[in-house]
Amino acid sequence: MSSSNAPMSRVTMLRPEVSESDGADSNVVVAPRLLIVDDVEDNREILMRRFKLRGFDVVEAECGLAAIELIEKEPFDLVLLDVMMPGINGLETLKRIRNQKSSSTLPVIMVTAKAGSRDIVEALELGANDYVTKPVDFPVALARVNTQISRRQAEMQVVAVNEKLLKANDELEKRVAERTSKLIEANQRLKVEIAEREESQARSQYLAYHDSLTGLGNRLLFKEQLEEALKDEATTAHPLAVLFLDLDGFKAVNDSLGHSIGDLLLKSVATKLRDTLPQTDRIARLGGDEFAILQISSAQPASSIALAERIIEIVSQPSNIDGHDVTVGASVGIAIAYPATINTETFLKSADLAMYSAKSDGRGTYRMFDPEMDTIAQTRRILERDMRTAVMQNGFKLHYQPLVNLQTKKVTALEALLRWPHPERGLVPPSEFISVAEEIGLIVQLGEWALREACAEAAGWPDGICVSVNLSPLQFSKGNLVSTVMNALASSGLPASRLELEITESVLLEKTDRNIVILNQLRDLGIRISMDDFGTGYSSIGYLRSFLFDKIKIDQSFVRDLLVDEGSLAIVRAIAGLGVSFGMITTAEGVETEEQMRRLNLEGCIEVQGYFYSKPVPAEEIPGLLERLADQSLEPCL
Repeated sequence: MSSSNAPMSRVTMLRPEVSESDGADSNVVVAPRLLIVDDVEDNREILMRRFKLRGFDVVEAECGLAAIELIEKEPFDLVLLDVMMPGINGLETLKRIRNQKSSSTLPVIMVTAKAGSRDIVEALELGANDYVTKPVDFPVALARVNTQISRRQAEMQVVAVNEKLLKANDELEKRVAERTSKLIEANQRLKVEIAEREESQARSQYLAYHDSLTGLGNRLLFKEQLEEALKDEATTAHPLAVLFLDLDGFKAVNDSLGHSIGDLLLKSVATKLRDTLPQTDRIARLGGDEFAILQISSAQPASSIALAERIIEIVSQPSNIDGHDVTVGASVGIAIAYPATINTETFLKSADLAMYSAKSDGRGTYRMFDPEMDTIAQTRRILERDMRTAVMQNGFKLHYQPLVNLQTKKVTALEALLRWPHPERGLVPPSEFISVAEEIGLIVQLGEWALREACAEAAGWPDGICVSVNLSPLQFSKGNLVSTVMNALASSGLPASRLELEITESVLLEKTDRNIVILNQLRDLGIRISMDDFGTGYSSIGYLRSFLFDKIKIDQSFVRDLLVDEGSLAIVRAIAGLGVSFGMITTAEGVETEEQMRRLNLEGCIEVQGYFYSKPVPAEEIPGLLERLADQSLEPCL
C-alpha cells in the first residue's frame, strides 16, 4: 500500500434524520461508513487509519463470514473486500453479498494482489463495482471509494426521488380515481336529472296539448294540427272537414247528478268518439262538452255527413255511468274547405256556427256551414253589442197598452211593454231582442229597470189603474226578485195592490217548488199575479192547482181565429169558464175588432186588450189616451 500523506478529497453523506420533537424530515451530514474486509490485520489497520483521517466511519472484518454477518446487521456505504482470504475467499464473499445487496445498494471494491485480468473480470462479473491492487495506492483507492460512494449516493437519491414520484403518482392516481369516481357519480346524477327534466318537459308538453280529463288533444293542439293541414295543398287530394260537436242535455246531467258523473260521461263520450274515428282523423276536446274532429283524407262532403250521423247515433245511445242511466244527444256542425284557401280561425268559426245552427234547428242533428250563417252571426254580434250599449245609456223605453174591463167599460190596467228605439235601425221588435237578452244575461238587468220605471210611471196615474209588468223566468233563477219588487214599490210609492206581475208557464217548468215560494212571497206583499199566454203550454190547467193566479190571459192566437175557428172558440169558452170556476179574471189579448170584443164579452171574458182600443204608447201619451178612451165610451180609437 502507498504511504502518501497528500491531502485527499473527502466524501460526505447526506442522510435523512427524524426529529424527535415533531417528526419532520431534515438533512444531516454523516460520515460515510466503510467496511474493510482483509485477513491481514496490518492491512486493515493501515487502511482504517487513513480512511478515518479522511472522515470515514470504518469497521473492519477479518474474514468473509464476519463481513457477511456485519452486513446483515448494520448498514454500510461501501465494502473494501480482499480477494485472497482463507475460508471463503473474496469472490465467494462477493457472491453472497450480492445475494443480499445490489451493486447500487452496497458498492464493493475488490482488493487484489494479482494484476491479472482473470480475477478482476470474474469479480466484475459477480457484481463488483471496482477494484484496486495491492500494494494499495491510497489516493487511487480513496478516489475510487469516493466515486462509488458518490455514485451510490446519487443512485440512492434517484431511488428516493423515484419513490417520492411513485408515491406522488400513487397519490395522484388515487386522487384521480376519487375525482373520476365523483365525476362518474356527478355525471350519473346529471343523467338522472336530465332524464327527469326531459320527462318533466315531456309531461308538461303533453299537458299543454292534451285534455287532462279525457286524454284527447285540446284546443291548442287541434289548432296546430289544423294549421299544418291547411298549409300544404299537397296534403290530400280531398278537401278538409272540421266537425264541431256539442252534447245536448249535458247541463241537465251536471245539475241533477253532479259534476263527477258529468266528468265520467265526458270520458265515456270521448272513448266512443275516439274508437269511431280512423287513425288519419284528429279529435280534440275544446272545453266543457264541446269536441272537434278534423278529417284529412276523406271524400267530402259524404264522409263528414256519414261521420256526423254516426256520432249522433252513438252519442245518443243510453249509457250507465256509475250506476246512473244517462242519455244525452249531440248537435254537429260541419265546415269543409280546401287547404291553403282559408285560415284556421275562420275554419273553426264556420264549424262552430254550423253547430249552433244545428242546436237552433232542434238539436240531435247536423248542419253544414253556409255563408249566410256568418251573416246571421255578425248581425247577432252587432245586436248584442248595441243592446249592451243601450242598457248602459238608458236606450230602452217602456210603452203601455190599456186593459179594458168589459163589464165596467173602464181601463183597469196598463201593461208595460219593452221597446228599443235603435238610433240606426229604428224600432227593434221585442221578438228580436228579448230572447237575445235572455241568452246573454241582460234580461235580469233590463227586467229590474222595467219594473222600477213602470212603478215610477204608474204612481202618477189615477188610483184605480194598475200597471202590469212581465217577468222573465231568469229573474226567478238569477235575480233577487222579491227584493227588487219591494225596492221598486218603496222608491216609487206605488201601492202593492196596483202592481200586477205577468209570468208564463215556463216559470213553473223549472224548480217549481222554489218559484212557487217566490210567487207566494209576492202575493203576500199584496201584488197580483197573472199567467200570460194561457192555453199555449203543455199543462196550463195543471198549474192552476199549484198556484191560484189572480188573472189568466188568453193568448192572442185563439182570439185571432175566434170568429172563424170553432176550436179556438171552444178554447176561449173553456178558459173563461175556468176563470169563473176559480174566481180569476180572464183577459183576452190581441183584440182588434168590435166583433171579437163583443164575442169575448158573450163568452164571459172580463177584460180585453188589443189594438181595438189602442196600440202601446209611450208614458207621456197615457193621460191623453185615458181621456180619449173615457170620452169615447171605450169605442175603438181609429
